[in-house]
Amino acid sequence: MLDKVRNTGRKAILYRMVMPSHTCPYGLKAKDLLQRSGYEVDDRHLTSRAETDAFKAEHDVATTPQVFIDGERVGGYDDLRRHLGKPVADPKATTYRPVAVLFTLTALTAMAASYAVSGSPFTLRAAEWFIAFSMVALAMLKLQNVESFATMFLNYDLLAKRWVPYSYIYPYAEGLAGVLMVAGALTWLSVPVALFIGTIGAASVFKAVYIDRRELKCACVGGSSNVPLGFISLTENLMMIAMAIWMAAVSLGYIHAM
Repeated sequence: MLDKVRNTGRKAILYRMVMPSHTCPYGLKAKDLLQRSGYEVDDRHLTSRAETDAFKAEHDVATTPQVFIDGERVGGYDDLRRHLGKPVADPKATTYRPVAVLFTLTALTAMAASYAVSGSPFTLRAAEWFIAFSMVALAMLKLQNVESFATMFLNYDLLAKRWVPYSYIYPYAEGLAGVLMVAGALTWLSVPVALFIGTIGAASVFKAVYIDRRELKCACVGGSSNVPLGFISLTENLMMIAMAIWMAAVSLGYIHAM
């Protein structure tokens, strides 16, 4: 039977799975949250599958960990967060956070590379690297699960709808163009590739979002993201177009790169 504890201080009982081959990560998170919230934790381990199943049956719960405060069951980790007045992330909610993090890190990486090469983080080369690094990072995220990316991409890309293999080619082409642009090599290849996929991508996003008014998820950071299709997706493609035009102009001698 559950030992009931009167909250003479701030006390909580935590039941969590701690087995030789598995320690429940949510149990660890619940313990940490309780301790950071000022609770004295009576940490009780469920050390076998049989013990865990018996606990679930006794308290009529489907999962562990389980937290009890003042002798009353609060619930699992998410329930504990709600009990403590803390936000609980909705895995289905749309968010721009993955894109914001990616662009922030690629910008900082480009500035760091520029500083290492020239002694200044604020150079024209840093701006070029920012776009190229972003292309490589975005391609990498897409290629983590190319099937999932292709499925989402087919919802809106104009060329992929007509020729399905393009949905698989796209992330490889983006990554290749990005790597070549970082190196400043084979401009004759990187420029047309980036210009081609960027132009089709921009047209596809503009039509889907601003003409057809469709509410879709963007495949830009992979097929499992909840980033909405819109301005960010359009920006990715416009960046590729701008980079392609810039590098073509530099290569042809119309602009002298610094």
